Amino acid sequence: MQKIVWIKLRFVMAFIFLWAFIDKVFGLGFATTTDKAWIHGGSPTSGFLSFGVKGPFASLFHSLAGVALVDWLFMLGLLFVGLTLLLNKYVLWGGVVGVLMMVLMWLALLWPENNPIIDEHIVYALVLALFAIKSKKGELS
Repeated sequence: MQKIVWIKLRFVMAFIFLWAFIDKVFGLGFATTTDKAWIHGGSPTSGFLSFGVKGPFASLFHSLAGVALVDWLFMLGLLFVGLTLLLNKYVLWGGVVGVLMMVLMWLALLWPENNPIIDEHIVYALVLALFAIKSKKGELS
């Protein structure tokens, strides 16, 4: 039973990252409209980094909005983390990259709206850290 829960959690986390990637590439109308899709010349990071960030690091994140290298790193990160979890290959590296992405997103949103410290980015980072640890120990399936 525990093994089944871990597999389902791995697939759910894979879908979160892969969906974000697909929606930003094609603009499926959920978080990204068609006209702002990456394939139509939109920047996957400019909306969030221009208008979504707040807190003590806002000016740093604002300066990264629309930077092509940042767009590519973000999108490759989403794809890499999603595929490592889906295929159960290189999960250690996918977990590390995912934790880094989640911590950066958490820092961009300091302080979270509904809780003074914790939001979903921290929860996702901890889940990804667990996957990385279990993968390193050879316990992930």
